[in-house]
Amino acid sequence: MSSVYTEPVAAAGWTARLELEFARRAARTELVRRCHCGPLLVQKALYPEEDGPCHAIVLHPPSGLVGGDSLSLEVEVGAGAAALITTPGASKWYRSLGAQSTSRTRLVVADGGALEFLPREAIVYDGAIARAELLIALSAQARLVAWDVWCLGRTHAGERFERGRLELRLALAIAGREVLYERAVLRGGSSLLAAAAALAGAPVFGTLLIVGPAPSAALLAACRAVPVREGIGGLTQLPEVLCARYRGHSTEAAHEWFATLWEHLRPAMLDRVAARPRIWAV
Repeated sequence: MSSVYTEPVAAAGWTARLELEFARRAARTELVRRCHCGPLLVQKALYPEEDGPCHAIVLHPPSGLVGGDSLSLEVEVGAGAAALITTPGASKWYRSLGAQSTSRTRLVVADGGALEFLPREAIVYDGAIARAELLIALSAQARLVAWDVWCLGRTHAGERFERGRLELRLALAIAGREVLYERAVLRGGSSLLAAAAALAGAPVFGTLLIVGPAPSAALLAACRAVPVREGIGGLTQLPEVLCARYRGHSTEAAHEWFATLWEHLRPAMLDRVAARPRIWAV
C-alpha cells in the first residue's frame, strides 16, 4: 500500500532542550553543567560503577513527539572525563496531521574523554513525519560507543509504516575531518522499505559505532561470532571506526546484540568491564 505524501507544514509545538557537560574533577567525572528548557532533563548524576564513568539517564516525560515538537540534546565530555548516557525506555514519534517533529543530538568529546551513548529504541508510528539528526564531533584521542535503533510502526500491534516520512542524518567527524556521513529518507508505504538493497521488509534497523583503539584480530573474530537472535547483523572495521549494522523484526534482538558487542569490546576500547545500566531491566 502506498500513499500520497506532501511536505510537512509548519506548526507550533513543544520545544525542549538539554545541555550536559561532563568534566574530570580529581578522581572522578562530574556533571558540571546541566541546563534544560522544556520537558527534557537529567535528574541526577549516578555512579553505579566503582571508579567508572558518570551515568546520566535522559528523561523526556511526555515520552513521545507529536507534529511540531522539537528536541535538542547537546553533550560535551571534557578531557579525561568519562560518561554513559541512556534512556529509561523507547522514544515515540506519533502520527502527525501534517507538521514535522524533529530531534537533534550533538555529541562532542575531547582528547582523552570517553562517551557511551546508549539510548533505547525509537518507534515511528504510522503517519509520523519525523526528522532526526545525530551529529558527533570527536577529538583525535577521544573514544566513543554510540548506537541508534529505529522501529517503523508499532510492530507488536501489527502496525506497519504505510504513511508519513522519516528523515535521518548521521555525521561523525574526528579531529575536524568528516569520516562518516549518512542520510536516509524513508517514506511510508514506499517500495524502498521492501527493497532487498534497503530494509527488505524489516521494520527494525540500527547502527552501532565504536571509535577507539583498534580491536585485535581475536577480539574482532569473537565479536563476529556473537549470534543475532533474530534478523541479520554485520560488523565492519573501517579505518577509524568499527561499525555494526542490524536489520530485522525485533527491537529486543537489536538491543541485545548491540549490548553484547558492547560487553565484548568495552574492556579493550575503554579499559572497563561492561556493567549494563540497571534501568534496562526495569
